[in-house]
Amino acid sequence: MGRCFNYKFVLNICNILFLICGLLLILSGCYLYSDTKRVLLSRMLAASSDRLSSLSHPLLHYVALGVAIAGFVAVLAAVVGFWASCLHTYSILSVYFFSVVVLLLTESVMCLAITLWPHCLGISLDESQMVRSLQSNYGVPGQELFTNAMDLAQVHFGCCGMRSSLDYDTSLWRLQSYGQRSWSVPLSCCVLENTSNPLAYLDPKPANESLCQSIERLSYERERHSEPCLPPLNDWYRKQYGIFLGASLILAVVEFCVLLGIIMSCTGIASQRAKLKNLTQKMRTQKRRGIAVKSRETLIGNIYEPEVELNANTNHSIGEIYLESDRRHTRSGDFKELSINPKDLYKQHHIMARNPISMGNSLI
Repeated sequence: MGRCFNYKFVLNICNILFLICGLLLILSGCYLYSDTKRVLLSRMLAASSDRLSSLSHPLLHYVALGVAIAGFVAVLAAVVGFWASCLHTYSILSVYFFSVVVLLLTESVMCLAITLWPHCLGISLDESQMVRSLQSNYGVPGQELFTNAMDLAQVHFGCCGMRSSLDYDTSLWRLQSYGQRSWSVPLSCCVLENTSNPLAYLDPKPANESLCQSIERLSYERERHSEPCLPPLNDWYRKQYGIFLGASLILAVVEFCVLLGIIMSCTGIASQRAKLKNLTQKMRTQKRRGIAVKSRETLIGNIYEPEVELNANTNHSIGEIYLESDRRHTRSGDFKELSINPKDLYKQHHIMARNPISMGNSLI
């Protein structure tokens, strides 16, 4: 029972850790969902993919929902784990084991895909593709999500364009005059006076708009951001990926510990059932031996402790001659003596048969 108790204790500790991880996943998903800037900025990660760019929401929007759902499933699995620890049966532990394995495999596949094959998921920050996406999507009607994400990146990182501000010279935004004709770059490329405003990327207010929109480099270099946006975007992506990978690794370790606890609990159940089976067999064997001993004692008692009546009756004319006038209750010792010396009794019976009168006279 001590080992079984230890197995239950280990399983309960793993369940508590798994429950905490599930709750943290739910909180992380809710926090990520509410972080509108981070979610909007993730739209730039899918700029080079037609499949992801056609989504109605940025990439991290779906990641946040997935993280929250994974946390909810983990909490449900932890509850099943506590239930399995209380019932301690193979069926509930099997359901718990299967759910944890599914979560572990899903996380492993996602991490491997993001690490080894990000292009398969449409995540790419290739310079030429990002520049092409900027020139074909920024400021175009119907691409407001990309436009807002690019403005946010330029305000947040203090940059302009993917490689430089010259990317806008051949963009549809400039060629189709989706912006004002006097603008050479978007206002989000300028140094803003409302930088402290969280929504400054939606309503940028340049500190000096005329100098920022100047064509001469000496005029705009102090009022316009000159750094490209692609390197800070790449660093930001690696940071987000590192956070996601670290959280997934911690959760995978906890899930592995849970699986180990489940296996130990199943081993405990097997050993407990084996002990119970051996104990039942021993009890049955002892019971059978007790019944055999009791029946043997009863048989011995019936053989060696009878109530014996020795009556000698004769049909001679003189009358009935009794060897004893009263009934004689013999003990086991007497019965043993009679059974050991049958010859003496035979001799006495033979003498009485030959001389009944003399014996009767002697008795009289």
